Amino acid sequence: MTRRRVLVTGASAGIGRALATVYAREGWDLILTARRKAPLDALAADLAAETGCDARVFLADLAEEGAVTGLVDRIVDLGLTVDGLVNNAGFSRTEGFLHTDPDAQQAMIRVMLTAPVALSRALVPGMVERGFGRVLNVASLAGRMPATGGDTLYGPIKSFLIKASQGLWLEMQGTGVHVTALCPGYTLTEFHDVNGTREEVSSAYPAWMWQTADHVARVGWQACEANRPQVTPGIMNNLMAGLAKHLPDRMALSMVGGHAKRLKRI
Repeated sequence: MTRRRVLVTGASAGIGRALATVYAREGWDLILTARRKAPLDALAADLAAETGCDARVFLADLAEEGAVTGLVDRIVDLGLTVDGLVNNAGFSRTEGFLHTDPDAQQAMIRVMLTAPVALSRALVPGMVERGFGRVLNVASLAGRMPATGGDTLYGPIKSFLIKASQGLWLEMQGTGVHVTALCPGYTLTEFHDVNGTREEVSSAYPAWMWQTADHVARVGWQACEANRPQVTPGIMNNLMAGLAKHLPDRMALSMVGGHAKRLKRI
């Protein structure tokens, strides 16, 4: 039986790395992509040795124009069939809207909004034709909450990804293609090191709010296999999102308004 193959973006660390590990252990071959070669090569070698999977490494910076087209073209040129897509690559900027470099803002939009749409549009038709596919979009609890200042674009981008996943889930009914938006809360990864908020968030939020990347990845994989349109790991994360949804706008915004102040960004 031909093995399935999944493309994981942002696979060099954190939730992306954990998801690649879950898929490999579940019998999938891999295409791992990110900007950094060394951690991808190390992950590919480790997973190949552990699981016997075929793990390919394709370097790509999804913030660059033409990166998605180049990535898809390389996959096609090698004759690889992609049965699963994990749109995980992402980052945030917490300096505030007016203090963030416009190029960085455009890069956020390309990596976390444009690239997932373009990759899905390129790869999902083949999944439908073959009658099997998996699309797992890594969104965020922030996409279910009121917007916050400081990381002003992050929540709205993740909200878009959730809604787009739900719409595609509806369209894919009966095709054999599953679509899920994974909405993790605070997760122990390099994410907060990259945006420079590790010290602030570690002291501002209690330990019970944090989850591991391995746990989040396993929850996401299971939800996608079950064809759930959305999953948020953690009872408290779901309670907070539910509370925010039913509060009046002003009260909900006030509830999350201290986020940027805790990060000392605005």
